[in-house]
Amino acid sequence: MEVQLYVYDLSKGIARQMSRNFLGTHIDAVYHTSLIFGGIEYFFGAGVQTCYPGSSHHGRPMEVIPMGRTQLDMEVILEYLESLKTIYTAESYDLFLHNCNNFSNDFAMFLVGKGIPDHITSLPQTVLNTPFGQMLKPQLDQAMRGMTQAPVPKSSIPPPITAKATSGTNGSSTTASAYTNGTGIKQTGFSAGIVHNVTRLRDLDGLLEFARLSCAVIFFTSATCPPCKICYPAYEELAREAGSKAVLIKIDLSQAFEIGSKYKVRATPTFMTLLHGDKLDEWSGADPAKLLGNVRMLVQMAHPPHPHSSLRLPTLQRPHRPVTYAKLPPLDKLIAKLGPAGNDPSVLALKDFITTRTSSPAASAPLPSLPTISAFIASSLTNLSIPSLFPLIDLLRLALVDTRVSGYFASDDPTLIRHIFQHTTSLGDSCPHPLRIVTLQLACNLFTSPLFPALLLSNPSFSSPLIQLATSSLLDEDHSAVRVSAASLAFNVAAFNHAERLGGRERDTLPEHAQVELVAGMLEALGKEEESKEMGRGLVLALGLVAYGCGEEVKDVLAALGAKGCIQGKKGLLEGEKGLVKEVEEVVG
Repeated sequence: MEVQLYVYDLSKGIARQMSRNFLGTHIDAVYHTSLIFGGIEYFFGAGVQTCYPGSSHHGRPMEVIPMGRTQLDMEVILEYLESLKTIYTAESYDLFLHNCNNFSNDFAMFLVGKGIPDHITSLPQTVLNTPFGQMLKPQLDQAMRGMTQAPVPKSSIPPPITAKATSGTNGSSTTASAYTNGTGIKQTGFSAGIVHNVTRLRDLDGLLEFARLSCAVIFFTSATCPPCKICYPAYEELAREAGSKAVLIKIDLSQAFEIGSKYKVRATPTFMTLLHGDKLDEWSGADPAKLLGNVRMLVQMAHPPHPHSSLRLPTLQRPHRPVTYAKLPPLDKLIAKLGPAGNDPSVLALKDFITTRTSSPAASAPLPSLPTISAFIASSLTNLSIPSLFPLIDLLRLALVDTRVSGYFASDDPTLIRHIFQHTTSLGDSCPHPLRIVTLQLACNLFTSPLFPALLLSNPSFSSPLIQLATSSLLDEDHSAVRVSAASLAFNVAAFNHAERLGGRERDTLPEHAQVELVAGMLEALGKEEESKEMGRGLVLALGLVAYGCGEEVKDVLAALGAKGCIQGKKGLLEGEKGLVKEVEEVVG
């Protein structure tokens, strides 16, 4: 998708004419910016707002700047946008410190890997550097709020989207983003949770082929069938409820003549259900209750619940928040350990960002140039001595607490993170324990982004060094801090995979062979652990999260390695965790 920057002048030309007399310095405009892609304009005012391009109360832009193309899927973009909404709230708006241009800069950095022009982002400071700017700051901020935070006209607000929707020639809903079904194979042209309106036989065959591994429902209707309309709301509800577990199709026989001829439907409404590609049932009549019951039963047959779901396991039947490491060390002392590299502009930019973000809300900390920082860290992996490397990784660890930073490295530059994992694991036992600790903690902080965990766990080039890093560090007999950090990472991996299961995902994000490796490492570490109760509890909970709803391969490994006996043998270490231990014993036994 092409990304454009719309630039507006809130002063409507007055700034250019009057600024020198008023402020003592010349400014061209009072800039307001927004980003446009996919036929929608995104900007910050009364929170994150959207409108059709050029249709907001700001009128026509004074300039349109091409920002480049983004290769990101719309669903990834929207997920990142949700994280920005927690930072760019209506209450946090500040004309000088936290405005629309900060939002455009952060969002552009994510989309295309570069910010908006400096003369726009630096304008507030230019004004504040003048005596009148400082004196009139509160009045200017208050006076402009009516313009910067005005509502968008209702007619200009586009409908909410969950992916970049397009319309096929047959009127059916499609999506331009890739969608992963339960098999882990990416499919295009399919959206989950909607009714697919189909008129062409080849489109119907494609949807039924997609549903061969699960189930499908066909609703034969007609524009001239009043009873059919009684079932429309129930059918829409079933589509939303089933999500990716079923494909619900609606066919108007007054338009789909080829389909009607093939299926020889004689009355409407008629419903047909298919399970794993084979016809299961067919019935006619407008009975919403029967429709709801039959389709829900079909979905349950296609996706039978795991036996663990019938147990009462309050700790294991809820999602868990990831462990993160945000503790700030003395930055000057940390950077001094980098030697001459500590004076590099990328290091200083990281330091300023971390300091600002730590001392004030995230809203007050504009993003530094992340591509430049990434390039510097990548070169440092080979140029810096190994003992000097850990302070730089620790700075990145602190920056990744911010979802904007973790989101950027998840979507625009994930290679750096992989190289860090591979570099640390390649050192083996010779890796200095400070470098191993900060790499483990950096990996934990990646879970602050909704985008990174799926990438980390599903892509073998990430998951293999990640699991290797965690399991090898769990067995570090000399450094309990390394073991605790490794247990936190193992917990985060297990918790994310577990949350995906609870959300109804058919195929685990973390492949089963990687789960086996993680389980084996955690059980060996638990068997040897004698000191840290924190680590003991974390490992037992992580084992429970992996075991809950697991596949046969993981179940067999848990039994073969004596998981239940291992946990029972650590009652001293797990004192006070009787409830947790009981739950985990139920699912590992």
